[in-house]
Amino acid sequence: MLGRHRRLALLAEGCFTPSDAKTAVGILRYRAAEVAAVIDSTRAGRTAAECAGVGGAIPVVPGIADAARAGADSLLIGIAPQGGDLPPAWRALVRDALERGWDVLAGLHVFLGDDPELRALAEAHGARLIDARRPPRTRPLAAGRAAALDPLVVLTVGSDCNVGKMTAALELEAELSGRGVVTAFVATGQTGIFIADHGVAIDAVPADFAAGAIEALVLEAARGADVVLVEGQGSLLHPAYSGVTLALLHGAAPAALVLCHQAGRERLRYGVADELARDLPTLGELRRDYESAAAWVSEARVIGIALHTAALAEDRARAACAAATRETGLAATDPVRFGCAALADAIEAALRERRARRGGTPAATAPGGTRAPNAGGLHAPHA
Repeated sequence: MLGRHRRLALLAEGCFTPSDAKTAVGILRYRAAEVAAVIDSTRAGRTAAECAGVGGAIPVVPGIADAARAGADSLLIGIAPQGGDLPPAWRALVRDALERGWDVLAGLHVFLGDDPELRALAEAHGARLIDARRPPRTRPLAAGRAAALDPLVVLTVGSDCNVGKMTAALELEAELSGRGVVTAFVATGQTGIFIADHGVAIDAVPADFAAGAIEALVLEAARGADVVLVEGQGSLLHPAYSGVTLALLHGAAPAALVLCHQAGRERLRYGVADELARDLPTLGELRRDYESAAAWVSEARVIGIALHTAALAEDRARAACAAATRETGLAATDPVRFGCAALADAIEAALRERRARRGGTPAATAPGGTRAPNAGGLHAPHA
């Protein structure tokens, strides 16, 4: 991960749950083979699967020393808290890791590499502070160039934050690659960057250049690809994060959108100001809103619905998918629980239509439908 093979300790002290430790859960779902332990003293003695539903028998331990005994050699901050700073109680754990010579990987808005004390400790012990959210040094401006690409660009968009946009994109990447479709995944948040080893945390890029940064990523990822899957962020409806969502929508200039929603969620989540939150619109209204906003730069259509149904019993989850299909007329599924074959079918149909309109030919497909050859060359975070 990010430069070398690692055995990670995921730091999720006091908050190792699917909703509170999104970064840790994402790593456990997609790169569990590189995780030695999860640190959470309040849940020590249990397994990752018992706490978060992923990660199998990976142990949850109380501290750094216990993680070291489990074989860890690097520490990854497993949350992305509102405000983006390192929780004060975790500072001693980070110091302990650095004193052992461990690299510390973080996706916080406040960069650990800019902290004088932690930087000095890292230098003294031969460790690295790797800030995945640190933006690239170049600052291109968007110009709608991605709209002219031959590959199909697909963006996951959401009714709200934390509804499965990254997961839907990664599950679709796996499904399409298995079908022989050369697919590039573009990571736009810290967890996606840790999983894919490349990308840009778009919410850390200055506002004028956010759309340009995603446009540059999409243009690079498109070389040799059939489909470019862009990880969505936030929601057009959320007052805190709508700017990032719009930058992705206009910078990526997708032709297709996958609308993500947590089944049963009825109100936006404002966090500390939940009393001000408003009701979510229907899926049909969300579809209209996203297609309308996309069309300000380049037309896009919602081609499927990805539901997050983990909180529901299976019969209710299947009923929610069926209801979403009835409401929208589109394929609807939980990509993790029920697979995403129907969504992949919709993407392949959109790709065929795009090629027919343009008179294009398929990109050269690598054996087994591997990711486009350039995908690993996208911006990687640095210390």
